[in-house]
Amino acid sequence: MNRIKELRKARSLRQADVARETCIDQKTLSNYEIGRTNPDAYAIVQLSEFFGVTSDYLLGVSDFNFKNTAAIVSKIEEMEAQLAAIKKILLSEKDK
Repeated sequence: MNRIKELRKARSLRQADVARETCIDQKTLSNYEIGRTNPDAYAIVQLSEFFGVTSDYLLGVSDFNFKNTAAIVSKIEEMEAQLAAIKKILLSEKDK
């Protein structure tokens, strides 16, 4: 599971650190990271809670790792601002 490794490395954690905090055996965690095995429901819940991401993000179902509504609203506002900037550029080019 590449997302587990990505999340762990982004936080500068060792597998042993994650294993200790999630009560998931380090060898099992290693197997998830290299794709040898897939996490069960317990592991998915433990890992998503530990990393503060949704299970969908952890499993690769979604590319958005928003755990709360405020983060989603913030991302939408950021996207709206980007779209407004693009629209402004396109309209200014149209007038040329």
